[in-house]
Amino acid sequence: MNAANNLLEDVRVIDLTRVLAGPYCTMMLGDLGADIIKIEVPGRGDDTRHWGPPFTKGGESAYYLSANRNKRSLTLNLKSEQGLEILKKLIAKGDVLVENFKTGTLSRWGLDYDTLQQIRPGLIYCTVTGYGYTGPYRYRPGYDLIVQATGGFMSITGPENGDPSRAGVAIADISTGMFAANAILAALYSRERTGDGQRIDMSLLDCQVALLSYAATNYFVSGSITERLGNAHPNIVPYQSFKARDIHFVLAIGNDKQWETFCKVVNRNELINDDKFSTNAARVTNRKLLVGKLNRLFTTQNAKYWVDIFDEVGLASGPINEMDKVFENEQVKSREMYIELPHPIDNKVSILNSPIKIPTAPATIHKAPPTLGEHTEEILQEMIGIDGDTIAKLRDKGVL
Repeated sequence: MNAANNLLEDVRVIDLTRVLAGPYCTMMLGDLGADIIKIEVPGRGDDTRHWGPPFTKGGESAYYLSANRNKRSLTLNLKSEQGLEILKKLIAKGDVLVENFKTGTLSRWGLDYDTLQQIRPGLIYCTVTGYGYTGPYRYRPGYDLIVQATGGFMSITGPENGDPSRAGVAIADISTGMFAANAILAALYSRERTGDGQRIDMSLLDCQVALLSYAATNYFVSGSITERLGNAHPNIVPYQSFKARDIHFVLAIGNDKQWETFCKVVNRNELINDDKFSTNAARVTNRKLLVGKLNRLFTTQNAKYWVDIFDEVGLASGPINEMDKVFENEQVKSREMYIELPHPIDNKVSILNSPIKIPTAPATIHKAPPTLGEHTEEILQEMIGIDGDTIAKLRDKGVL
């Protein structure tokens, strides 16, 4: 990694997170060059190390691999007095602390924000919990599924006449990780100017509600409960999936000029000036009538036929790819969205690459997700000067 282009050079993150939201946050910071010290329970580690199958041949879970690249792993028993003392020494050498224990856990250990500011003035202290540090739900455990339901996401996701559905990935966890990384970067920028630390309180429910975006604003403006529309858009028609003769594909018509182009390319010129379809507002009002016509049209040809003719005239469409097709896609390959990295147990592992493209200072994936405790000795010697004999004794006592 070229240090000159390392945007977060010399930023050290003490990572007390596990599962997904917190690890996703710290992984993003690691992609930008921060040194991520992932602290794990001895003998067990991050819960997701055991979430499978699938597992690699060496026993690493695919779930764990998905959120822990560019980190170093240190095992530490935080239920022991010596473990907490070591943690304090690590925090004193850090810049950012990220944790996702239940609300108030670190305070009970004597590691609240104000205390840690004395240990490490200017520390950025970020907590990631299900419901935040205030409000009646603050002590409830936070799970992505529950938050997707409580936060309204499931009510607008799924078939029009079917059951509510969660997203295919843990969208509340992942978005919270992204929001948290954004907040940490802002806090680091502020510290450069003021020297002050920040207390960041990130909530899965807050972030899930924020993702409601225009669906929530539709409700505010209309007063009507937002309904499920399957793959359709509440404000734009046609903007959804359709079944061709062979497979499903998607089509997005974003304005009336594109609608005119669409009608011409599919030889349905009579629809251009039809009052029921000539404007987007009219198409939204007459959604079912129009979608019925388009469904009958699209079943006459294979999806590739439609995607190709739309591409030729600049209309947005594409097949609904299964996972194998995603990573065979020429654009995905061109953007190098998956890579292979050397691994101490599995020889090599395939993982996703960072989507952050900064040509002048590229994000660099330089470490595979670490094995449990892989860097314990290295970190303790480097950061707080514990020698090998002492480390061996701490292992024997169950501290590491």
